Amino acid sequence: MAYDEALAARVRSALRNESGVTEKKMFGGVAFMLNGNMACGIISDEIMVRVGPHSHEDALSRPHARPMDFTGRPMRGLVYVGRPGFESDPDLAAWVELGASFARSLPPK
Repeated sequence: MAYDEALAARVRSALRNESGVTEKKMFGGVAFMLNGNMACGIISDEIMVRVGPHSHEDALSRPHARPMDFTGRPMRGLVYVGRPGFESDPDLAAWVELGASFARSLPPK
């Protein structure tokens, strides 16, 4: 499965001031890792955000977010965000920061 390269460039831009960022092919798309921990990624033309179990319900209450159910079972702590939810750069940056914040809270791998 291909992923939206223009969206990947926007995510890279949102993460430009973070240290320890790497990219990894994952879930048929690309994941953005901070110190080895996934923060967010792109599958097709949507973003997935690792929000962690404690922020899961709050993230789902935001517009255009839904459970990440890649395997057919919802994955707690991960959400998909539909394109309308990150059309603006500030909206995308807010989602990327949510994922980066959770990744920063984990020990480096």
